[in-house]
Amino acid sequence: MELVNTAKKSMLLLLLCSGAVLAQSVNTDLGKREFQTNCASCHGVNGKGNGPLGELLRRSAPDLTTLTKRNAGTFPVSRMYEVIEGANVPSHGSRDMPVWGDDYRIRAAEYYADMVYNPDAYVRTHILALIDYISRLQER
Repeated sequence: MELVNTAKKSMLLLLLCSGAVLAQSVNTDLGKREFQTNCASCHGVNGKGNGPLGELLRRSAPDLTTLTKRNAGTFPVSRMYEVIEGANVPSHGSRDMPVWGDDYRIRAAEYYADMVYNPDAYVRTHILALIDYISRLQER
């Protein structure tokens, strides 16, 4: 009988802990986290192009809150994906922004080192989350 009660208590504790973990994951905004980690230093926490490293750049970081306005009212998802992912960057020439696709691939390889994973899915998930967050920063 004591073993049954212990098992019930363990199951209840497991369920409570699982609920707490699920509640935390629901509140995580991957796009916002990616922006704050990778973009805010140049583009500013508000996306206006006023980040603390802006003075060190050859060209000013663009204001990301006006992308829709500058694109005739359409948020440029495909162009943003290309710029962030960086795969079509010529091998010779300059690029002001880091190639985040490569960075995400490296992070995935480090994190999933001993597990089977899809690096393209990892990269796509992070870039699309970032694009979604930037779309929410657009001026209305």
